[in-house]
Amino acid sequence: MRVEALINDGRVRVERVLLDTLRASPCPEGRLEEAMRYSVLGGGKRLRPVLVYAAGQAVGGDMSDMDAPAAAVELIHAYSLVHDDLPAMDDDDLRRGQPTCHRAFDEATAILAGDALQTLAFETLAESGHPRAMAMFRTLARASGRRGMAGGQALDLGAVGREITLDALTDIHRHKTGALIEAALVMGGLTALEEDDERLEALRRYGRAIGLAFQVQDDILDVTGDTAIIGKIQGADALRDKPTYPALLGLDEARHKAQALLDEALDALAVLGDAAHPLAALARYMIERDH
Repeated sequence: MRVEALINDGRVRVERVLLDTLRASPCPEGRLEEAMRYSVLGGGKRLRPVLVYAAGQAVGGDMSDMDAPAAAVELIHAYSLVHDDLPAMDDDDLRRGQPTCHRAFDEATAILAGDALQTLAFETLAESGHPRAMAMFRTLARASGRRGMAGGQALDLGAVGREITLDALTDIHRHKTGALIEAALVMGGLTALEEDDERLEALRRYGRAIGLAFQVQDDILDVTGDTAIIGKIQGADALRDKPTYPALLGLDEARHKAQALLDEALDALAVLGDAAHPLAALARYMIERDH
């Protein structure tokens, strides 16, 4: 299967699950409900849910078991974008080619929408009924909290306007971006595997590598991308004086870094054999994408 078809199939499936999830537990306040739908259903690559599906299939999981973790990880991602875009954080006006949530609605509604999307993610996992739902719950909580995405965002905010080392930048992005991508792979694997299965560690290693590669490519696109294609203002990181891989390494070395991470990810997949071909294709996509 071509990677475009793989991504499209996963996107279509998870968007149906997300719509059903929102319909099943509507908010009593109309404006908040509208902001949640705007933030979740307004497009996006859906790479994290696609990774859940690809990981689960690579280890023989059942697609129906993957829907809850796929939706949960996307709900967490959507909440994080709403909050990242706020004036107190990255102060962005554009997301996925559309006004950010706080611009389309208002700041208070955006904060509440993010809060509600986060809790809905854990409600979705808790109600899945899967025998390893608690392991998935724990994986997602760690990846999105103080030891993962939230901690990485705090590190990122603290680095604005400062000169930092490459190791420090890597630490930021392993938490801010990589932790949730790694969690998507692990949760997909948990649909079929026990927590001590060696294949789960392979998925974790793969996720750690592509999570960082994804951010390196994001930094490259901030320099080379077109606003109309990447869906956010080109050069925004430089305008905010944020440390990036191209700023520290130069564009060519940043591209070499992404390639080295791709090689690391592909090496991690060896234990999974031919079943990992879709994951390999997704890894290559992450450093070749233009948005």
